[in-house]
Amino acid sequence: MEVRINKFLADKGVASRRAIDVLIAEKRITVNGVPLGKPGLKVSEMDDIAIDGKKIVTKSKKNVYILLNKPTECITSVSDTHGRDTVLDYVQVKERIFPIGRLDKDTTGVLLLTNDGELANVLMHPRYSVEKVYRAHLDKSLTEKDKQRFESGIFLDGKKTAHSETRFFGNGTRDVIVTLHEGRNRQIHRMFGALKYTVEKLDRISYAGLTASDLKRGEWRYLSKPEVDALTHIQE
Repeated sequence: MEVRINKFLADKGVASRRAIDVLIAEKRITVNGVPLGKPGLKVSEMDDIAIDGKKIVTKSKKNVYILLNKPTECITSVSDTHGRDTVLDYVQVKERIFPIGRLDKDTTGVLLLTNDGELANVLMHPRYSVEKVYRAHLDKSLTEKDKQRFESGIFLDGKKTAHSETRFFGNGTRDVIVTLHEGRNRQIHRMFGALKYTVEKLDRISYAGLTASDLKRGEWRYLSKPEVDALTHIQE
C-alpha cells in the first residue's frame, strides 16, 4: 500500500510530518536514488528511501513514549554540529526517537520524545491547541495592566497570539505561571519582550497534562499506558 512520504516516514518514527517536509524542501531525501524535491510523492515498503545518503529501515517498529525533565544548556535536537549536549545524551535507548517540539537551550522542564511520528504531528498541530504550562521568572515585577495585555494577546510577526492565562506564584510579582495553547518560536520570551520584560528563567511544568514532578533534572521515564492513551485521544 502506498501513502504520502511524509506520513510514511512519520509512521516509521523517522520524524514528524513537518520535519519530513523540511527535509524534502532541502532535497535531503532520496527515493530509489533520486532526490525528492517536492512533497506529495507516495511510497511503500518496496521503495529505497535515504536521508543524507543513509538508508531508512522501514520495517515495523515498537512505539516508545518518553518524558524527560530537560536540564539547562541542553539542545532539543538529535545531534549538534557544535558538540553541545542534546536531549539524546540524556535519553539513550535502542529505538530511534526524536523530541516532540522544541525547548530553548536554557529552558528546562517537560519534554516528550517518541518514535511515533503520527502522534508527534497531532501534538504539534495548532488545530488541537495542546496545553503547555510554564513557570517564568522576570527581571522586574509584572504590572496588572501588562498582565492583562499579555493574556489578551500580543502581536508577533504581524499575527496576534491566542488568549493565554497567567497567575502569580510565590510572594512576589516577578514569578508567573503562564498557560498557552499554541507554540510559536520563543513565544513567551517574545511576548514578555514586547512588553519590555526579560524572562530570566523559564521552566515548562506541564505539557498535554503531563508533568515531571517525579523526575530530577536530566532524568527521564517511559510514559504509562494510561498516559499514552490520553495523548492518543487528543485528536478525537
